[in-house]
Amino acid sequence: MSRSFKNISVVATATMASRFLGLARDMMVTAVFGTAALASSFYTAFTLPNLFRRLLGEGALTAAFVPTLHEELKARERSGAFALVNTVASWLFVVSGAVVLLSMVGLAIASRLTAGGTAWGLDGPTVRRWVEAMDLAVILFPYLGFVCLAAVFSAALQTLQRFLEPALSPVWLNLAMLGLLGGAAYGGWAGTPMQKMLWLCAGALLGGFLQMAVPAVALMREGWRPRFDLRVNDPLRQIVRLMAPTVFGSAIYLINMAVSRFIGHSLNDSAVTVLNLASRLMELPIGVFAVAVSTVVFPLIAQHAAAGDWRSLALSYRKGMRLILVINIPAAVGLLVLATPIIRLLFQRGEFRAADTALMQPVLVVYALGLPFFSFVNIVLRAFYAQKDTRTPVHAALLSFVVNLGLSLVLMRPLGTVGLAVAGNVAVVVQAVYLQSHLARKREGLGFGHVAGDLFKVILAAVFMAGAVGVAWWAWARTVAVSPWSDALGLALVIALGAAVYAVVVWRLKIGGREDLEALLGKLRERLR
Repeated sequence: MSRSFKNISVVATATMASRFLGLARDMMVTAVFGTAALASSFYTAFTLPNLFRRLLGEGALTAAFVPTLHEELKARERSGAFALVNTVASWLFVVSGAVVLLSMVGLAIASRLTAGGTAWGLDGPTVRRWVEAMDLAVILFPYLGFVCLAAVFSAALQTLQRFLEPALSPVWLNLAMLGLLGGAAYGGWAGTPMQKMLWLCAGALLGGFLQMAVPAVALMREGWRPRFDLRVNDPLRQIVRLMAPTVFGSAIYLINMAVSRFIGHSLNDSAVTVLNLASRLMELPIGVFAVAVSTVVFPLIAQHAAAGDWRSLALSYRKGMRLILVINIPAAVGLLVLATPIIRLLFQRGEFRAADTALMQPVLVVYALGLPFFSFVNIVLRAFYAQKDTRTPVHAALLSFVVNLGLSLVLMRPLGTVGLAVAGNVAVVVQAVYLQSHLARKREGLGFGHVAGDLFKVILAAVFMAGAVGVAWWAWARTVAVSPWSDALGLALVIALGAAVYAVVVWRLKIGGREDLEALLGKLRERLR
């Protein structure tokens, strides 16, 4: 596992950089646009190509492509694997290109129809929000084509045990968006809010191109040569067979997420922006550790599954699961206890006011409670995909969709934006429980009971940490006047104290797999120096 932990540290470090750049991007967006309708329209518009990306690219494709590519690599070495990359990339180019063109035309027509308002029964402000969102989506949809091809190239690199370039992929998107929006807002490139928004959209398209080009170049250095190939062969048929149920499950997920955003965009001007910012803060621990662990563990357990080595598969899965719980439970507790000062420090500037901080705080608290479940779903899905079981995740996604939609409709009026966050959280909890219970039935070694004792220790340590952090921040807030500098210094000190308390308690409780965590943290420290 030493090489695996080295790879995890590579992915975690690169993903940490991309997540912080993503946070910086959202900080700039909120400083320029606040929580006004235009910002929510942008996040709603960008939801569509992002979710189609998960449908056609990262989700269904990766689940089917990685195991099949492993088989080709084993049977026909690199020549066979690279031929499969060309075939899959060629077909995905055709399919995603068709989706982009049809979606752009459909959105343009829908925008013109919605502008009338009465045809859809919408009030004036809602009509304006939706017309803005659809017009921006027309501009942003080509992003889908870039990132679908990027998913193919990144999956191929991961199969070849190259994890840095795929992990850096979001960095290029964030840098491009930061650069062009920064130039528009602070460099005098644009005057009106809509002109600044168009520069932000241009940054998204430039970033999407770079996300595709960088892993493609890295793959070429491994010996791959691009070739347009629409032949239909047995590996491609296998990928399509494996993708079919996963596409259905991903489509359910797409509709699930889209419905939440669309309900929020119909609810008020700020709902989508607030939900997006809270998600961004939650993605920091998920992105740095959960996705990093899952990304590296997936090829490993896929390899064990292909060899029929179920004992090694179970050991790798449990180590990944334990690492996710050890990191993400205290991260959730920290976000919950320190929600207000974190939001105030990161976002309260420019057009983002104190009232927006108060609006976002309960949403972040709700999301923090669900963070461990979001993280857990990342790895349990990979365990199903590694065993080529794509049907069970479909059933879980359908169940999650029904729960989310039903609770959203029930809670949106009495609880507003918080109600949408609660609905999404409950849906993820249901999905996580469903997936893990069915995984345990498939193979005994994959049961949650194997890490239940460690989970109790982690929760106990997190409780001690929460007490220390809560008391320390209470004392700081009553001693030092509120300012960005005092919030930054106070949070740094309090978080360091909380981390120290948590680490001491976890070590004293002798949690299992401590050597794995030490190896991961040691690699991260080396790369951060």
